[in-house]
Amino acid sequence: MRRMSNFQIGDHVIAEYKTGVYYGEVVEMSSTMKAAVRILAVKEHPTQGDLHNPMDPSVAFFHQRRALSFQEIALMPISTIRSYAGVIPEYQVSLERALMAQISKLSEMEAWARRSLQELSQLQKEYFPKTT
Repeated sequence: MRRMSNFQIGDHVIAEYKTGVYYGEVVEMSSTMKAAVRILAVKEHPTQGDLHNPMDPSVAFFHQRRALSFQEIALMPISTIRSYAGVIPEYQVSLERALMAQISKLSEMEAWARRSLQELSQLQKEYFPKTT
């Protein structure tokens, strides 16, 4: 039988699921190039909004994406999984850290957008001065 991956049941991994990234444990290998991974901690919180229209707050359905739960098992493509040999943080701590990191990133983007609009407004005045 052809070996599908280097993963075995019980291996600790970092795995991407939809838009989130998780620390987990392989609990089952599938013949469809997927592995069932038990979630142990959150590395990156899932992205909010419509992935087909990123950065657009006016879409018909703005998705709220929750992180996968502690011990939840998700079937993930093997191509989205990589081995992990480090310490896996406690789930609640990791969830808070991942959520706060995303909030911080979005807050920085918001501040950048406000500042950019101020600078563009100034340039608009310089480019197109009102004639009297």
